[in-house]
Amino acid sequence: MRLPLSWLRAYVDVPETATSEEISVALINLGFEVEEMRSLDAVTGPLVVGRVVEIEELKDFKKPIRYCQVDVGDGEDDDDVQTRGIICGASNFAEGDLIVAALPGAVLPGGFAISARKTYGKTSNGMICSASELGLGDDHSGILVLPSGEASPGDDAAPLLGLDDTVIDLEITPDRGYAMSVRGMARELAIAFETTLVDPAAVNVPGAEGEAHGVHIEDQRGCSRFVARRVTGLDPTSPTPWFIRRRLMLAGIRSISLAVDVTNYVMLETGQPMHAFDTSSVKGNLTVRRALPGEKLTTLDDVERALDPDDIVIADDTGPISLAGVMGGASTEVRPDSTDILLEAAVWDPASIGRAVRRHKLPSEASKRFERSVDPALAPAAAELAAKLLREHGEARIQPGRTDVGRPELPGPVMMEIDLPDRVAGVNYPRGVTARRLSQIGCNVEVTSTDAGRAAVIATPPTWRPDLTRQADLVEEVLRLEGYHTIPSVLPAAPAGRGLTPAQRRRRAVARTLADVGYVEVNPMNFVSPTTWDAFGLAADDVRRQTVKVLNPLEADRDELATTLLPGLLEALARNVSRGIRDVSLFNVAQVVLPRAQQVPVPEVGIDQRPTDAEIATLKAALPAQPVHVAVVLTGNRQRPGWWGKGEPATWADAVQAAHDVAAAAGVQLTVQAGSLLPWHPGRCAELRVGDFPVGHAGELHPKVVEALGLPKRTCAMELDLDLLPIQQHRPAPKVSPYPPVLLDVALVLDASVPVAEVTEALHAGGGDLLEDLQLFDVYSGEQVGEGKRSLAYSLRFRAPDRTLTVDEATAVKESAVAVVAERFGATLR
Repeated sequence: MRLPLSWLRAYVDVPETATSEEISVALINLGFEVEEMRSLDAVTGPLVVGRVVEIEELKDFKKPIRYCQVDVGDGEDDDDVQTRGIICGASNFAEGDLIVAALPGAVLPGGFAISARKTYGKTSNGMICSASELGLGDDHSGILVLPSGEASPGDDAAPLLGLDDTVIDLEITPDRGYAMSVRGMARELAIAFETTLVDPAAVNVPGAEGEAHGVHIEDQRGCSRFVARRVTGLDPTSPTPWFIRRRLMLAGIRSISLAVDVTNYVMLETGQPMHAFDTSSVKGNLTVRRALPGEKLTTLDDVERALDPDDIVIADDTGPISLAGVMGGASTEVRPDSTDILLEAAVWDPASIGRAVRRHKLPSEASKRFERSVDPALAPAAAELAAKLLREHGEARIQPGRTDVGRPELPGPVMMEIDLPDRVAGVNYPRGVTARRLSQIGCNVEVTSTDAGRAAVIATPPTWRPDLTRQADLVEEVLRLEGYHTIPSVLPAAPAGRGLTPAQRRRRAVARTLADVGYVEVNPMNFVSPTTWDAFGLAADDVRRQTVKVLNPLEADRDELATTLLPGLLEALARNVSRGIRDVSLFNVAQVVLPRAQQVPVPEVGIDQRPTDAEIATLKAALPAQPVHVAVVLTGNRQRPGWWGKGEPATWADAVQAAHDVAAAAGVQLTVQAGSLLPWHPGRCAELRVGDFPVGHAGELHPKVVEALGLPKRTCAMELDLDLLPIQQHRPAPKVSPYPPVLLDVALVLDASVPVAEVTEALHAGGGDLLEDLQLFDVYSGEQVGEGKRSLAYSLRFRAPDRTLTVDEATAVKESAVAVVAERFGATLR
């Protein structure tokens, strides 16, 4: 939310000596996030008011260009008019309009220097400025046109524009709806500087003489109050006063018409969003209700929207005419010739408005305030203020009737021991601080005592603070106003004898290991769309399709919690590849969510005491299973090319090796056998096992999956369930022999269908304890070994722990290992 500091100063007596930096610090100390304090004094040099005397349309160019003769007060008197020729591409002004001209020598925000220059065949002797070019707002759709009579040609434009002002940009938290207004922030500044406040909503609201318009509220929960005020005889040609236009502009709201501008102005000043209907377009009485199935509404942005039965609408005899609290309808909008205006100020259910905004993807300034709750007592004053502004500046007549229906729920009293803020903060505040601070925020405070005889206060929150419902809320207000920075920071002593659990240590070891071998850790979102499983080619009955749905997802099309880590990882891989990174190796260690076969209902647990052990057990049983998985995805070169030689592309073997690295970090031994599971390629998929139990899969992804997800060819992946790996509580330290090894090679010829993993296991079994290590370094198939055969060449390392091993002893062990392979698989030496 953006507000000019001058607007706040109009209602709170901030000391003139207070700088914008001091004001910013004061707001930060009160708990507000100040995103920016932007000074408007960035324009230097001659900046004057000009009157457009003549416009020449230059039509020989691709875009509209105008050569304007502008009176900037160069003449000696009013009759001696001398003009300057200025090129301008905007078309939202006419001859006789007042504009702001930056003359040669001026420097605009961003260091943009103005000089006389020849362009489009003419000499442009200055620049006609837009609001954005002057740093006053974001509107760059056209140049800034001043109201007639505000100034004369040649006048210094800086005082008129208020370039000595400062704009405060604030981020308001969802629980502080009252602060999204000049009224709310002025109150906070008054507290910060211990000064007086003038309430902009303190408007004399005369008694109503009948109703302004018939209104019936069907849904009391969705709308707790509805106020309507009618004005007639409005001059539709009346311009919006400059002070309103300027304040709206600095707040980031574009001026539209007097009636619309007044409703926006009242919203910013008081915090009560309003809407203006063209009364002649309203057919019959108004009804506040939920939308009916199949109803549609064309909103002010000319978009026809299909309404949901949860949407709150304002309807007349023709049907919905406004999406309540979000945006009005096009059928009853205020037109350029509207003279009869029906002003609406209502109080809507925050949750219903929030759902409507997300459902229709239609955020608005009004909905931001309704989502945070508005003051239910403010509507009559806001409607009266808007009506008076239209009467004052648009010659409108306020009709005597006022409609005020509904019964808003007001905050109730809260009792709190008077020293509770002291105990919570660990600070002995001066006597009377609690009552004084609660009074400052508008609470009606009564000092009393509890049944135990302790001093207490009964605080009745003001209508604009519906968030104050508990003792903790009152404590927070006292601490906030006293200053969070005054609360001492004392770190609790860490309890002795505690550290990481074995599972946590294993998780860290796995992550470090994968990072050491070149993988980059990412943490993608665990939400997926149902279409993801179609891209993976999963069957309709595949258990991975059985997911847990999220009731209020961050994205409507991603409303399921993933049962595997691969969707998020593959999306991250595709994003990196789309940005030009060809060699990608990513990993993630995180939980997946697996629904239980029979879901236990979630019990209702009270908050007045700690849940019992039985209740905690029931709560845990009601949660879905959330095992920890580890997964990697890789594409491109695993070994990058360079001066050292060619690169090595990533293959399914690298994915399998990642699984072995994980197992080694966890202290377990994996066995690998051929597998078949989508989304992996059926001929290049390995099933990972611990003993005889499968724990995951690795290999190359199926070509159809790669194509469906837009991934590079030969993309590989590995995923295993880390919780299924047994935790090794006592991992023995390795014993290193001081004696030299004996290195021997062996090449075995056997059927090509025999898995390498089984051959490796057989060599280990035959080699016994003297076979320290072996590595497969060559695989060959061809005429020399015969059809259906292949040669596996291994490098074997033998070592004895207590002596120097002889070559004869090592050769005998090698022959024993080969004999085991020959017995199991019919292998022969090559």
